[in-house]
Amino acid sequence: MKKYTIVVCDHIHPAGLEMLEKDANINYVNAADLPKEQLVKEVIPTADVAITRSSTDVDDFFLDHAKNLKAIVRAGVGVDNVDIERCSKEGIIVMNVPTANTIAAVELTFAHMLGCMRAFPYAHSHLKDQRIWKREAWYGYELKGKKLGIIGFGNIGSRVGKRAKAFEMDVITYDPYIDPSKATDLDVEYTTNFDDILACDIITIHTPKNKETINIIDKEEIAKMKDGVVLVNCARGGLYNEDALYEGLKSGKIRFAGMDVFVKEPATDNKLLDLDNITVTPHLGANTHESQYNIGTQAAQNAIAAAKGVAYPNALNLPIDESKIPAFVKPFLEMGQKIGYMEAQMHKAKISAIKITGQGEIAAYLNSLATFVAVGAMSHTSDDTINYVNADFIAEEKGIKIETEEMSESSVYKNLIRVKMTTTDGNTVTMSATIFDDGKERIVCLDGFDIEVALKGDMILFKNTDVPGVIGSVGTILAQNNVNISDFSLARNEKKEALAVILVDNEVSQKALDELAALDACLGVNYVRL
Repeated sequence: MKKYTIVVCDHIHPAGLEMLEKDANINYVNAADLPKEQLVKEVIPTADVAITRSSTDVDDFFLDHAKNLKAIVRAGVGVDNVDIERCSKEGIIVMNVPTANTIAAVELTFAHMLGCMRAFPYAHSHLKDQRIWKREAWYGYELKGKKLGIIGFGNIGSRVGKRAKAFEMDVITYDPYIDPSKATDLDVEYTTNFDDILACDIITIHTPKNKETINIIDKEEIAKMKDGVVLVNCARGGLYNEDALYEGLKSGKIRFAGMDVFVKEPATDNKLLDLDNITVTPHLGANTHESQYNIGTQAAQNAIAAAKGVAYPNALNLPIDESKIPAFVKPFLEMGQKIGYMEAQMHKAKISAIKITGQGEIAAYLNSLATFVAVGAMSHTSDDTINYVNADFIAEEKGIKIETEEMSESSVYKNLIRVKMTTTDGNTVTMSATIFDDGKERIVCLDGFDIEVALKGDMILFKNTDVPGVIGSVGTILAQNNVNISDFSLARNEKKEALAVILVDNEVSQKALDELAALDACLGVNYVRL
């Protein structure tokens, strides 16, 4: 009977190692203590599956030596150190363990929250390290009656909210991608106005790190906060802008902050450590004995299943068996995922339905196409747990209805796909796209406007009444905000409306978008990034 080699690159709980050792079909190598160069050059070439953590970078050097590797299990949630795109090209499945440390992160959030409110670390140091008994120096604040703002109400944020209610706190959450009932059922107030969060006594964040959430708290947001606010971040470094946080703490606008994560780690030289109104921990969100046991055993289970080819739990990039599909299909599937991701950015609300239709030969693969569209749509608003294996189940759990339909042969295109996305606030967006003979992906219709646009990069979608001078005004605003236009496509309809899709070379600020929205002719403006 064939034995599969599983290499453990970083330390996991002994219970996980025991599971690997006991499986008669597994030859496991514990290489956690080897120098990384030796690990990669001498051990990884023999591996069928590798278990990694944050200490091992799955980069080009690693993958160049992974000649037999079929899967990687990231023992934890984050996959920042894994080159998923290169893994996909090499046919290597990447999996993670997304929920094993949930409670650990929740409880650490409260440790920081209480530490900030009672200045506990400083009072402790005063007595233990300096041997000073001075009770009057350490008057703190109670959690009871304080208003807690939670940014992100997923697995961790919702549990923080539930526990905060036990402290008799008033709790409000901002998360445009959940059903409001998820919050209100827990007696937590739900808001769609981010300023409501900025008005809270304490703010904590529990979102994935993506283009939408990086620097979600910056100097402009801090300026709107009440004096003496307390901020906590046990999620991801960079969600709070560290320069703005430093200035806010130094000025006293922010009374205290609790930080477990930083933009650059190890954060031993971070200037935030120079301040005396911050509690810090070295990224301990997953560091409890219980969570380490869960992570280690789940990682081992997943690795064994993957090695045997039984299943790929929490696969982030399950590859397509290209030997079973025509060559033209995979590019359409990948394009469908991009369309789902793009449409999800256009209406920042909970998705209620996605309908995928196809014309031509691609119509025979609508079920696969629907999975890819769903992954793209949900990955914009979710963390790393969305994948090709669980997309349909998660869509059902989120109440998203997914439909497919073959369309009649009515267009001039050999193959055409159309994706209609509906959100709970009643908004819809419909996009049709194809791939030309030169391999270029093109949007050919957007919400009834016949327009040809490349499906790539940063783009502004500007809808307006069709009156003179609009293009000039748009160009002027973008120029004044140092935004360079790389392509400008325009379409008009019978309602005397126009739609411009503007590809740009650099990131567009909220200020520029607000100025575009303020134009008299503007009927709507969206900004998407692919």
